[in-house]
Amino acid sequence: MDKLIIRGGNRLSGTIPISGAKNAALTLIPCALLTEEPLTLRNLPRLADIDGFQHLMTQFGVSTGIRGKRPEEFGRVVTFEAAHLTSNVAPYDLVRKMRASILVLGPLLARAGEATVSLPGGCAIGNRPIDLHLKALEAFGANIELTQGYVKAMAPDGGLPGGDFDFPVVSVGATENALMTAVLANGTSRLFNAAREPEIVDLCNLLVAMGAEIEGIGSSDLTIHGVKKLNGATYKVMPDRIEAGSYACAAAITGGEVRLEGACEADMHSTNAALKSIGVEIESDKHGMTVRADGQLKATNLSTAPFPGLATDMQAQLMSLLCKAEGTSVLKETIFENRYMHVPELARMGANIETEGRTAIVKGPADLTGAEVMATDLRASMSLIIAALAAEGETQVRRIYHLDRGYERLEEKLQLAGADIERVGDE
Repeated sequence: MDKLIIRGGNRLSGTIPISGAKNAALTLIPCALLTEEPLTLRNLPRLADIDGFQHLMTQFGVSTGIRGKRPEEFGRVVTFEAAHLTSNVAPYDLVRKMRASILVLGPLLARAGEATVSLPGGCAIGNRPIDLHLKALEAFGANIELTQGYVKAMAPDGGLPGGDFDFPVVSVGATENALMTAVLANGTSRLFNAAREPEIVDLCNLLVAMGAEIEGIGSSDLTIHGVKKLNGATYKVMPDRIEAGSYACAAAITGGEVRLEGACEADMHSTNAALKSIGVEIESDKHGMTVRADGQLKATNLSTAPFPGLATDMQAQLMSLLCKAEGTSVLKETIFENRYMHVPELARMGANIETEGRTAIVKGPADLTGAEVMATDLRASMSLIIAALAAEGETQVRRIYHLDRGYERLEEKLQLAGADIERVGDE
């Protein structure tokens, strides 16, 4: 198992390329199950979660062809072909490590008429039930059975008729599963109070490129007219707005100036608004963003919310940045109930943070010092990296397999901007 060693104090300066979005890619890959024709995804990030999902796809008889293997390249081009499904079962051993595996449920049901998928695993950041996934599929006419840790979904003879579903709370994953199910239904389906995240829009755009008929893309009310079959397509995965926001925090906490090549400002309004309220300067153009912080950072109050609100996936990184801001900041986490596990580790580095329920109070500026810390989940891991870049001395971050799930070759990208960071074996 590896660990990262970071020697803080370097001002970040340079260009960091932004990879394809992990959260989008994990939604686009299962679309290959919806068609007999090849689906080619460009700008697919090289991540442990992506590799795991590709392995899961082979369980169903999906072949993959990979281009872009040169070591110096970020991202790659992968073609998925599901000409003949050989299985509609997603077993526990393949599903347990990655929550996104539940996203094969809808496509398998839509195309094969039945699907059996193990209940998923994933990060321990709170209770994330799949009841809305199942209720949406039932609204489309599926029969759902839970048995021995598996979800079994079956369509009636003749296929799913389609239907209407009103989400009682916004759910990104359930919206994605519902969309991929409805596109091959016999009739028209409507989704109300659907998630509006850019990753949802990316999924809709790919489905439309494959021949789906979807109205209301980008809004909370979606109408899907089922079609008989979908065709293949070639599609570029959107840039990762969370990765871009994370590197923006890294640049800002070091008082640096970094070009985020490929970042899309249109997907990052809430993150950029938060950064600007802290005193970070941002300049955007059609090719990316430049982030600069050469003055005193300012305390602010932030609250996570479904899109277009502040993404919960940016909370931990912004908390680290606020450790160096002048004054008292208040953060409220409204999405997950257990997403402050990074706080004790930041405290080991000298951060002054108090938590009460879903509220965190950050007092700064703190004199951060290097320490041995342990990553607890994907975004918490990144918060420790950000703090370490501004800390005096050496920080060792253990259990970095979390980082490899969501940040493509992180240490190489930070080295491009002058960070003193290396990956070593952890005996």
